[in-house]
Amino acid sequence: MKDAFYISTEKSKLNIQRVHQEVKESYWGDYRTLEMTKSAVENSICFGVYSKTNEQVGFARVLTDKVVLAYIMDVLIFDAYRGKGLGKMLIEYILNHPIIKNVQTIALKTKDAHGMYEPYGFNRIGDSAMWMAKDIAKYN
Repeated sequence: MKDAFYISTEKSKLNIQRVHQEVKESYWGDYRTLEMTKSAVENSICFGVYSKTNEQVGFARVLTDKVVLAYIMDVLIFDAYRGKGLGKMLIEYILNHPIIKNVQTIALKTKDAHGMYEPYGFNRIGDSAMWMAKDIAKYN
C-alpha cells in the first residue's frame, strides 16, 4: 500500500488550503489563520505526502538550525488515509532526510501519539505530558 504514495519537500506541490484546513481541525492549531499557516510553511522544511495521482494526503514540517536542534511539527495524515502506515513512512523519511539525520536533538510535541514515535528513539522529556525528543548527542 505504501508503494502507492511518495513524499516530496517541494513546497510548490503543497495544497496550502488543505494543509490549513487540517491544521485548523487539529487539537493544536485551531487558532491559526491562513496567513499564519502560509508563514509557517514558508519558514520551515515541509514534507508533503502524495498519492501516485499527486493528491496530497499528508503533511509535516520541521524547524531546524541544521546542527543542534530540529523540531517536528504539524504531522498530519488526512482522515481518509489514516491507518495505512503513512505516518510511519513520513516520520522515517523526515528522520533520514539529509538535513535532519545528523541534527543532535530532534524534538516534537504530541498529546496522543507517543507510541508512534517511541520506536524511532523518541523519549518523553522529564514529566512533560507532550514533549518528546531523540538525542544523538553524547553528553559527558
